[in-house]
Amino acid sequence: MGKLKTTLTAAAVLLALGACSEQKPEQTEQTAAVDKTMNDQTKTYDNVLLNEYKGPYGGVPAFDKMKLEDLKPALEKGMALQRKEIEKIANNPEPPTFENTIVEMERAGSELGNVFTYYGIWSANMSSPEFREIQAEMSPVLSSFFTEITQNKKLFERVKAVYEGEEYKKLGTEEQRITWLTYNGFAHNGAALEGEKKERYAEINKELASLYTKFSSNVLADEEGYVTYITEDQLDGLPETFIKGAAAAAKSRGEEGKYAITNTRSSMDPFLTYSTNRELREKVWRTYYNRGDNADENDNNDIIKQILKLRHERVQLQGYDNYAEWRLEDRMAKNPDNAMELMMKVWPAAIARVEEEVVDMQKIADEEGANITIKPWDYRFYAEKVRQAKYDLDSNEVKQYLQLDKLRDAMFYVAGRLFNFEFKAVPEGEVPVWNEDVKVWEVVDKDSKEHIGLWYLDPFARQGKRSGAWATTYRSYTTFDGKETVLSSNNSNFVKGAEGEPTLISWDDAETYFHEFGHALHFLSSDVKYPTSHSGVRDYTEFQSQLLERWLTTDEVINQYLVHYETGEPIPESLVNKIKKAATFNEGFKTTEYLASAIMDLKFHTTDPANIDPDAFEREELNKLNMPEEIVMRHRSPHFGHVFSGEGYAAAYYGYMWAEVLTADASEAFAQAPGGFYDEELSDRLVKYLFSVRNAMDPAEAYRKFRGRDANVEALMRDRGFPVPEEGDK
Repeated sequence: MGKLKTTLTAAAVLLALGACSEQKPEQTEQTAAVDKTMNDQTKTYDNVLLNEYKGPYGGVPAFDKMKLEDLKPALEKGMALQRKEIEKIANNPEPPTFENTIVEMERAGSELGNVFTYYGIWSANMSSPEFREIQAEMSPVLSSFFTEITQNKKLFERVKAVYEGEEYKKLGTEEQRITWLTYNGFAHNGAALEGEKKERYAEINKELASLYTKFSSNVLADEEGYVTYITEDQLDGLPETFIKGAAAAAKSRGEEGKYAITNTRSSMDPFLTYSTNRELREKVWRTYYNRGDNADENDNNDIIKQILKLRHERVQLQGYDNYAEWRLEDRMAKNPDNAMELMMKVWPAAIARVEEEVVDMQKIADEEGANITIKPWDYRFYAEKVRQAKYDLDSNEVKQYLQLDKLRDAMFYVAGRLFNFEFKAVPEGEVPVWNEDVKVWEVVDKDSKEHIGLWYLDPFARQGKRSGAWATTYRSYTTFDGKETVLSSNNSNFVKGAEGEPTLISWDDAETYFHEFGHALHFLSSDVKYPTSHSGVRDYTEFQSQLLERWLTTDEVINQYLVHYETGEPIPESLVNKIKKAATFNEGFKTTEYLASAIMDLKFHTTDPANIDPDAFEREELNKLNMPEEIVMRHRSPHFGHVFSGEGYAAAYYGYMWAEVLTADASEAFAQAPGGFYDEELSDRLVKYLFSVRNAMDPAEAYRKFRGRDANVEALMRDRGFPVPEEGDK
């Protein structure tokens, strides 16, 4: 229903606020909790959070005027206004039509949609104990509100009448699609339940909303509370740029003279890669992977048990055997068996590659006389040594050529070549932002100079900002009530360079940067009429962003934008050749840590949760899979926010792998095209069928229009350097 998607529970709306979390393959599609409805508003409220966006570029959020004390009353007022709109639609005495039912639902919720823009900023970019109190109080209230809409029998009957009526057959393609999406959203979320089942369904949603809020708050508390401070004599092996960033992070926390290893991946990862202090590596590793699992007030294990039981009970009310069966019914995979089958085709090759990687690492450790057996906190450290030994490739040397600002310019270049977009920096102060580090660009068509939208960038880590990387929108493109342009945003947690120096990032982080920008381009290139067309299919929405990563390694980007941060010299061809030669290096580690999380997600949601102990279940199931002891899940269960802080990726984390099959297959199409990755004809099809249509077309059909056939898994195996199975899979 446009902005207040009936396909989402309230908790998912509030807590799965974005597109990618952590780096790929996590990157969560974080479209805004509720897309800003695109009708003209005439009402003005005393509470700025409710008001239509004012100012330039078709109006922009008043991030400079947002006050936390306005949030609760704005949510309450927004719900009241939305409730009136819904009741008016449900009780319309006229026979239900597409226009008086579906379109009116697309219009509903304008004010509440505005509030959620600000809510998302407080939740993801600038959280505080005060906000989290409001979040904890309002999440169950909002859950009840959304469930009330989903269970509005009169409203559902009108939607059903449109979907099953004669008018439906005469509707346009997008109109039919959003009618089906709206109907399916109701049907899939318990609209047909009656009596006690209906009441219990609402109660469960309310309970889950509170649990999701608590889960995410606990993880954030551990990320903020467990910072490892080290001293100058403990810096051995660490790159100078990392040391400077760690010093700045400590200073900002009132610990000047020390060095802060924050409890986020962007800080943990390089520390484990370069620090020669094995004892400290273990400490930092345990601190990071034990988030939410410290047997204290922020422990999430009991919360996981409650979430699993409630989800299981809720889908049983609708006649499903398990949560995953319900979740995947309207996804590309269709059912848990298909999702698991794909992953199990890749799993044996992934763990076999890990075994090879560990042998290489152990050999180096033995030659150096380390007298150790490789443990998880050693993997990155010795993998880096293997990289240097096998490929003569030093990650820190590569990092000298990966400047954040230059990479941003590279992304703009790619967007110009593929999408004909031009990015123009907006003068400081012209558009309100929520932090001084946030910058804004106007996006225009290169030829016509037509305004497309704005792009906000919030790149650096800070207290109160959730970890990872994600994309979101503050307004999406629609035309059904007059043209509305896009307000898109990318958010990261890079460790800011020392004052006056560029921020240098790793190759993996550079890929993540491109990935998240892919989500932004998906938003900016959209050409759909209705808000509901922006709703995503979770095992498809990561595809577009994963695909954009491939342009990082194109010659045009490498030769123009990968320049040394001190000398300005382009990256040497010899180093580029090493990077390309090592493209599938450490793929066992990357694939296995991701797949372990995705497989466990499905196992959690296809197993009767009555007696599940999360820690024990995680250990036992991974043992059955012969999980290498040198690696852990990328997201251990107690901090698996994709799955337990909302429902966006619950039973659907496999979707990154599903999307990777599409990515590898589409990448081969570009590699084989006459113009390579900048082939004009193929780029046109890319934008037309894979980016601009959003969810206005069935994803499988859209991919076939782009590629001429379905994707198959062999492309993925080739892409990762794994043996290709004898029997392909489409």
